[in-house]
Amino acid sequence: MEALSLSGIDGEPRSIPTDAFSTFSSDLAGSVLRPDDAGYAEAIALWNGMITKRPAVVVRASGTDDVIRTVNFARDNGIELSIKGAGHNIAGLALTDGGITLDMSGFKGVDVDVEGRRARVAAGSTLGDVDSATQAHGLATTLGFVSATGVSGLTLGGGFGYLTRRFGWTIDDLEEVEIVTADGTLRRASATENEDLFWALRGGGGNFGVATQFTYRLHEVGPQITAGIIAWPASEADAVTDAFRSTTDSAPRELTLVMVRRNAPPAPWLPESAHGTPIIMVLACHSGEAADAERDLAPLRSIGTPLADLIQAKNYTDQQMLLDATQPRGMHYYWKSEFVPGLSDDLLATYHAQFEGLKAPANQAVLFHVAGALNERAEDDGAMGNREAGFACVVQAMWVPDAPTAESNRDWVRNAWTALKPFSTGGNYVNFQTADEGDERTEESYRSNYARLQQVKAKYDPTNLFRVNRNIRP
Repeated sequence: MEALSLSGIDGEPRSIPTDAFSTFSSDLAGSVLRPDDAGYAEAIALWNGMITKRPAVVVRASGTDDVIRTVNFARDNGIELSIKGAGHNIAGLALTDGGITLDMSGFKGVDVDVEGRRARVAAGSTLGDVDSATQAHGLATTLGFVSATGVSGLTLGGGFGYLTRRFGWTIDDLEEVEIVTADGTLRRASATENEDLFWALRGGGGNFGVATQFTYRLHEVGPQITAGIIAWPASEADAVTDAFRSTTDSAPRELTLVMVRRNAPPAPWLPESAHGTPIIMVLACHSGEAADAERDLAPLRSIGTPLADLIQAKNYTDQQMLLDATQPRGMHYYWKSEFVPGLSDDLLATYHAQFEGLKAPANQAVLFHVAGALNERAEDDGAMGNREAGFACVVQAMWVPDAPTAESNRDWVRNAWTALKPFSTGGNYVNFQTADEGDERTEESYRSNYARLQQVKAKYDPTNLFRVNRNIRP
């Protein structure tokens, strides 16, 4: 009898009889793609082009029944299973190499309850899908800052963005999750139902099942805000840093600032003479009153002669897409992150030192202000933890595929991260971990919450079916 060979959950190949696989495939309402099928290459194309894993099978689910059937088939046959949403994860955890990838990108839809201030979001939706639907009513939930990111990966990993200072991590706006667990059961998890599972889903990643729908709390935001970016030559770094630190020390929660150092990109909004030269930038998002924004941003806007000042009244959805063009799909990406409690003199000196003599055109380090609402909750309020974070420090490299500078770019990230890590709270953002970071880094993400996560994992996924992720072993 002919058989299909797939990667097993233990790394060994599994031989699946062709008729058994055909029966499984024919029962699905969605489509099944093999490497030679039209559409396969598109289905496995991820945002981080450095990821080259090739699933033996891609199941493009069209409904919850397809999810249940795929989970049951993978579990019963011991096949490695991965879950793909928008495919925007830095480590490429959407794909298995030789197993089954369950593609949830067809699960689209956002249902906004304006009166109840809730949004029910299908798991394949992107941040842009959610922002577009909620902003039609002047509402928003706390999401990330690249619109092509999928809600599933962002939320299950904790999530942060321009509204974090006001409302906390993304998981602090999460009200409910519908999820298919390893036993093939569709469960609803919330603060009053399957509470232990809900706790784990609030930051514990894709370890506990396949999410099919999320319910988020919404807040009045926009649609008009004051936001944008200011860029200066690096010669103004000391003045910008001083103003950034003093402003973030006293900023109202409606104001989020992000400081970035890098070499200037060939962007049309920067003078051509500045392209490729060292610069320092501040991204600003003020979701309060326009008069307050003018006052709160004045110290930054009065520094020297900026290369560009694009801060203006704009739609919140435009701000949410501001960075999209800086992270094109298919480029190679390598990141490392730490949460830091504040901006000490030594941290800032170390931060700036990483740019001495830097020639790479697209490498950068980001200090993203997050302090505020998240700090008012207990460390064990959701698996995400990291409640003492003041800033997210993210070191990033980007290069074109097959560039000869690939290894030097990775080395720069590793060296900069090593220099900055002593200033960490001890925690890092699990969604920003790269493929070469192991279990120790995952434990560092969760710290005191890790043992509890292991207990929940043992209850809902005792055989570790869901392991193509930042894995928490039961």
